Amino acid sequence: MATTTSNCTAYASGGVTTDSILDRVLHRLLSPVARLCLKHGISFSVATDKLKHVFVNEAIALKPDAAAHGLVSRVATATGINRREVTRLTRTATPQRVSKQPLAAEVLALWATSKHYRTIDGKPLALPRQGETPSFDALARKITNDVHPRSLLDELLRLELVQYNADDDTVRLLRTDFVPRGDSCQMLSFLGDNVGDHLDAAVANILAEEPAHLEQAVFADELSDVSVAQLQPLMETRWQELRSSMIPVLADMIEADREAGRLQNQRIRLGLYSFSEQMPEAEKDADSK
Repeated sequence: MATTTSNCTAYASGGVTTDSILDRVLHRLLSPVARLCLKHGISFSVATDKLKHVFVNEAIALKPDAAAHGLVSRVATATGINRREVTRLTRTATPQRVSKQPLAAEVLALWATSKHYRTIDGKPLALPRQGETPSFDALARKITNDVHPRSLLDELLRLELVQYNADDDTVRLLRTDFVPRGDSCQMLSFLGDNVGDHLDAAVANILAEEPAHLEQAVFADELSDVSVAQLQPLMETRWQELRSSMIPVLADMIEADREAGRLQNQRIRLGLYSFSEQMPEAEKDADSK
């Protein structure tokens, strides 16, 4: 078991080139993308057109201050895409790279972690819908004044994340994690945002002279199904500890920046992930029996 690191020089000294490693890495990164496309009926031609779009956008972003004159030629040379295609792609609108976290998720996170909305033993309070803190309206208005608290409540109810009791006009959390299982659009958005930021961090660390982002993982093999199952609740506990400690800190920092009149132009995403599967060697051994 070891913390993963990147060391292209060590690989190269063993007779394996950086290009061959990159070829393997691209295959590893694109395989889940292909799986997602196939599952959702996205054809190869549609996916490659999107890839062309991305190549063109990134080529332009490499030199954002370059003169507009000769842009098509520069992009065509850098990407290998012909000039006609580059012209078409630069005239077609593309989705923004970063999407903001749903407001419902922000409400849920603050409710689950802020001391103002939790009991002494750390459990989320059942909140009166209206009134001063702690109430659902006060909580919602701490997140945004652009959307009415009732609209946010309706969204949380739609996603089956809260329960509303009309008898005493209170709202209760049903789950503390924003996992909109009944909303595939939200789940796809999270996939793009979470994995996109993770990949951005890893690539930025590779391209920079000094790593600028925390991007580490622990890897272990030769585990049994029983051991992997035992790890799951442990990882969930560690995530809840990290989440509960960081969200109030971030909320206080946002408020402090606002009060100090500082330019609030930065964002950050903190996460934890795990993935497990059967080892390829184990699959071969099972097939041979």
